[in-house]
Amino acid sequence: MACLGVFVAYLPITTVAVSLPAIQRALHTSTAQLSWVQDAFVLPMAAFIMTAGVFGDVHGRKKVFQAGLFCCAAGSAVALCAHNIQTLWAGQALAGLGSAALLPTTLALISHAVPDFRERGKFIGMWAVALLAALAVGPVIAGVILDHYSWRWIYLLSIPLSLVAMAVAAPLLTDSRAPHGRKLDWPGQITAAVGVTTLVYGVIEGGAGSFTTPRVVAALVLGVVALVAFVVAEKRSAGPMLDLAVFRSAAFTATALVALITFLGLIGFFFVLSLYFGMVQQLGTLEAGARLLLVPVAAIVAGAPAGRLMHRVQARWMITVGLLLIAGPLLAMTNLDAHTSYGSIAWRLIVLGIGLGLVTTPMTATAVAAVPHHLAGMASAASNAFRQVGGALGPAVLGALLSTRAVDSLPGHLADAGVTGTQAHAIVATAKEGGLGAVAGMNLGSTANQVYGALGDSLLDGMRLCLVVAAILALIAAACAVVLLRRPKQQTSTAARTADVAQHGNPDATAENAQAASTALPFGHRRS
Repeated sequence: MACLGVFVAYLPITTVAVSLPAIQRALHTSTAQLSWVQDAFVLPMAAFIMTAGVFGDVHGRKKVFQAGLFCCAAGSAVALCAHNIQTLWAGQALAGLGSAALLPTTLALISHAVPDFRERGKFIGMWAVALLAALAVGPVIAGVILDHYSWRWIYLLSIPLSLVAMAVAAPLLTDSRAPHGRKLDWPGQITAAVGVTTLVYGVIEGGAGSFTTPRVVAALVLGVVALVAFVVAEKRSAGPMLDLAVFRSAAFTATALVALITFLGLIGFFFVLSLYFGMVQQLGTLEAGARLLLVPVAAIVAGAPAGRLMHRVQARWMITVGLLLIAGPLLAMTNLDAHTSYGSIAWRLIVLGIGLGLVTTPMTATAVAAVPHHLAGMASAASNAFRQVGGALGPAVLGALLSTRAVDSLPGHLADAGVTGTQAHAIVATAKEGGLGAVAGMNLGSTANQVYGALGDSLLDGMRLCLVVAAILALIAAACAVVLLRRPKQQTSTAARTADVAQHGNPDATAENAQAASTALPFGHRRS
């Protein structure tokens, strides 16, 4: 059930990503409005995921799991009926709220059902494979639907999947709790939601217009103030949504930073690459989806044995190597153009997917194991929250970079194409106001081909900048893993003794106590 839950939670990400060009054409949206299609889904995930984890610990994870599935079905139904961008945002937001409920509860249910850390790694590996499988089938589903039907039907599959999962979970799923004095932390929830939402809003609107406009400056300032207030509130709270003590574990801190930085680059990369396939290479949705499919499929192939390798290879090295394998193809894709062949793109996407597969499982397992067992729900929620904050910022940051760079380079490419004078000024003004996609709605006359060529070249300039930024982010994440996931010598010997106790027994400690010790002492953690 946990695997089905995470599949439902992540399915909308890539189905929507490859459908963005079709949505833009159908609803006549600007680039900034298009960025909000994905962020309307990801923001509630980031803002409410930790609250969902607390609510599940206190009131029962089964209830939160069921509520999450219901919200996913309801949100998909709203999006399915959307005839304007605002209704689509509302449906995406409701589905995102459901996904926020599913992600921490699925990991916490696994942690409760499989208390042994070594055995749990296999099931977390299966959970990660289900996550990647959702990312894999999304482009294919969207491609098939968009070749025959309207874009809105991409939301249909989530509805029966969610309802069937609810029906099956009702009699079969065992409820679990871990209250330990925890309660809903409203000051923390409100400040976190305000901080994340206003920061992402400021980045999107600043990239679409100017970062010096009063509303953008106000949003960014409010976001920073809200996040500072969140830290203060959590320090003073008797039952914090996020116990800041978990950051004393270098392992948890490392995985949180890696999740944030990696998904910022990767989700932003999917957003940018979908525009490249649709607007530069003029591919249909199914063809674009088949190319994007290579990343999650390769990640599944690489991620399947990753859970078993964790017992032989330190998570530090698996994560670092995976991030380097992500950074390499991103840099290698900076020479893409409108005529780059499928084979030339394919090997880079496959290598990137292998890197993603090596990162996902050890990153998730290390985060859950980095805290005492009774805080597993909080740790899984916090890890997913950082991942979703990165996912929300990805399209916002890279979308802003893409738009700014593309519009700045457009006049030069128009001049090279022979489009000058009043028409060139009108095209640039339209692009600044509504994004590059808005130019397609202009009456371009006999210069249409030249203008479209200039638009493609401008988009390529923006995409190359985004690829470099995403690669740099992956390298920064790798540095965090190398520095923070180091295992101290004292802890190495402690871990060895713990493993020996768990395997051979000890008159002074049970296997259960040994498990608790190994869970409480993750890589990089030091006792105070």
